[in-house]
Amino acid sequence: MHQMWGGRFTGGPEASFAELNRSLPVDHRLWPHDIRGSQAWVGALARAGILTSVEAETLHQGLDRVAGRLADGAAADAPDEDVHTLVERLLYEEVGDLAGKLHTGRSRNDQVSTDLRLWCLEALEQVDREVVALGTALAGRAEQGVDLLLPGYTHGQQAQPVRWAYVLLAHAWPLVRDRERLADAARRVAVLPLGSGALAGSGMPVDRNLLREALGFRAISPNALDATGERDFVVEIVFVLALLMTHVSRLAGELFTYSTTEFGFVRLADGYCTGSSLMPQKRNPDVLELARVKVARTLSDVVGLLTALKGLPAGYSKDLQEDKVFLFDAVDTVRLTLPAVRGAVATMEPVPERMSAALQRGMLATDLADGLVAQGVPFREAHGLVGRLVQEAERSRVDLAAVPPEAARAIHEALPALLTSLGSFADSVERRATLGGSARASVLVQLTELAAAFRA
Repeated sequence: MHQMWGGRFTGGPEASFAELNRSLPVDHRLWPHDIRGSQAWVGALARAGILTSVEAETLHQGLDRVAGRLADGAAADAPDEDVHTLVERLLYEEVGDLAGKLHTGRSRNDQVSTDLRLWCLEALEQVDREVVALGTALAGRAEQGVDLLLPGYTHGQQAQPVRWAYVLLAHAWPLVRDRERLADAARRVAVLPLGSGALAGSGMPVDRNLLREALGFRAISPNALDATGERDFVVEIVFVLALLMTHVSRLAGELFTYSTTEFGFVRLADGYCTGSSLMPQKRNPDVLELARVKVARTLSDVVGLLTALKGLPAGYSKDLQEDKVFLFDAVDTVRLTLPAVRGAVATMEPVPERMSAALQRGMLATDLADGLVAQGVPFREAHGLVGRLVQEAERSRVDLAAVPPEAARAIHEALPALLTSLGSFADSVERRATLGGSARASVLVQLTELAAAFRA
């Protein structure tokens, strides 16, 4: 078996340890980035005069052929220890002993960090596209629901009337912040570790600026010992993905509630529901239930990764082999979940009659308090007066607006007139006309701003 180490050992590793030590089943997906980093390293060695131009070209073309073999499935069932060993073994098959010069001045420690950072930059772009797609779907459905009114909720209780668009946009804005965090994480990922060697820097006079430009990094790691063992960038990505999935879980949880028979505010398309093996009438919103729970995967990835890093000294330790398990799981979970949620959002239908039927006049209590304030009553006093009016409505078992004038006047002389002029639920929504509020003009401004945020 090909190994990148072993000269000082009299034999190979025991079978049980070899299996424990083997990471290829996890890190095989890094092969395109290992090829890319290796070709950049070939260029740096040639520029330093360590490889001739002929040798460099031979290695470059050999790596191209290795990439072709790996694209055709050469990693499947390969016996190699890790992806780096696999690439080197295949390169030996392509160019012979010249392959032994590729690793000059390079360690697997800076090699794996470089590969992983390249993979992360690509993954962040892929995740960002999915976030944009989900945010665009939410904004699109919001645009269609600007004039639909329903109860807004706090503490799970009816609070004030709002627009359906406003509710959907409340779930779109967190995705904007998620995009900002993804971009900010990418900035810290794009720091080149290649050329750090095992821990003390490369013994070859390679031009790290040349490597940085060739691989598209924005900066060079300032300390080799830190660069080879640092996985802050992995932790940050996994945290950002966990927070993203928390937002998706909250969206799924709210839509789940609104899709229940008792609420019936939205109806999911059949393609995103399942049935019961026993009860023929069931129509289960499984896409929302699964999206709601998937955050548990990413949260456990954050905790697992931080636990793996806790107490490690500077530099590389084999513990870091496990970082990819948590990272890949988090990215895979997001890329599996978001397209399904996006599809469910894009195809769900609001049920306007159920939304309007749920509106209760008691939700206009704050409007009454504001009306008293307009007449000079301090708000805290107005709050208490309207609270007494609500008690009277509950005692009389009538709608708030149906409290008899004499009973309302007994609480405050201005209340009967305010009850008469209270207006509609739409009037109440339009009173919330501040920036960020639920009035129509404010919602339209938000739609414009979100269109720009998801286009950038």
